[in-house]
Amino acid sequence: MATNKNQHYVPQCYLRQFSVEGSRSAINLLNIDRKKFIECASIKSQCSKSYFYGEDLRLEKALQPIEGEYSSVIKLISKQGYRLTDYHRNFLRRFWLLQNMRTEAASIRSIQMTDEMGEVVGADARQYRLELKEAVQQSMEMFIEKINIIDDLKICLIKNKSEVDFITSDDPAVLTNRWHIQNKHSKGISFGLGSAGNITLLPLTPRILCLGYDGDVYSISHKKGWVDVRNKKDIQSFNEHQFLNCRANIFARDVNSQDSLLASLADIESNRPESRHKIHYAILDRNENGFKRYKVIDRNEADDHKEAIMHCQMISAQPNSWSKQIHWRNKGVVYTNGSGVGY
Repeated sequence: MATNKNQHYVPQCYLRQFSVEGSRSAINLLNIDRKKFIECASIKSQCSKSYFYGEDLRLEKALQPIEGEYSSVIKLISKQGYRLTDYHRNFLRRFWLLQNMRTEAASIRSIQMTDEMGEVVGADARQYRLELKEAVQQSMEMFIEKINIIDDLKICLIKNKSEVDFITSDDPAVLTNRWHIQNKHSKGISFGLGSAGNITLLPLTPRILCLGYDGDVYSISHKKGWVDVRNKKDIQSFNEHQFLNCRANIFARDVNSQDSLLASLADIESNRPESRHKIHYAILDRNENGFKRYKVIDRNEADDHKEAIMHCQMISAQPNSWSKQIHWRNKGVVYTNGSGVGY
């Protein structure tokens, strides 16, 4: 069992694609809190915890075939003349979803949210408390339940032909939504895995990024699944999302990237939200024509009320810029029925 004690939430097969040139075991990293650049850190020590998925090893063993297939897929994608297949599109969607849900950052966000809800509830707070392993296992269960939820996203590969590498992080599978962030109609509304206008990002290598997008909202011109990008500003726009989404560490192949990474962090740091969620608390205000009306109040004023509701709004980070490869679709559409589901 000891050989499986060190369990990775970002797999080594993924991180090795960004390893120091000439090495499969070392990677450069920037810790964003300390603003410290570390050369040739051990990949084995990154993005892992003792028995992260549990001591029974069932989840750990279930993930191994997926990670093995990922390595094979990346080898094929990296070959000259590769054409993106429907099978690989589907695999990359599922791998993005798995990676989005399996990280320590994702589980800690769940813990923080339930902790805050428990604080509002007060005496019954302990029933909301999640431990890390419990949060991880809930995320993996949700992956199975939601495995088809992003199957309608279109997938293409960004081929980096600029002098700037793609970077990655300890939370590399990014969900963003340009339409939600920029459209006045979505103000105050969260977006999730099933929302209109979603964009998914996952750097695969320093030269390749997997981009998923809602084809009803965006249009991306590609050839055989590939989009060539030569402008370094567009690559930097993609990289911004790693700075915005990561928990602690940015990873890069280039040993000489310290100054550029620190400069990029300084440009985007103020855009990183202090919290990734906000709890709204509302108490029953009155009954009117058979309907109940609730009034939102400050949660610090939430004493004893006979009836109240809580709503969790996810807070999304806004990049400084968007890659110009992501165009608005001509006559694009989103739908809503006016409910809390949103668009």
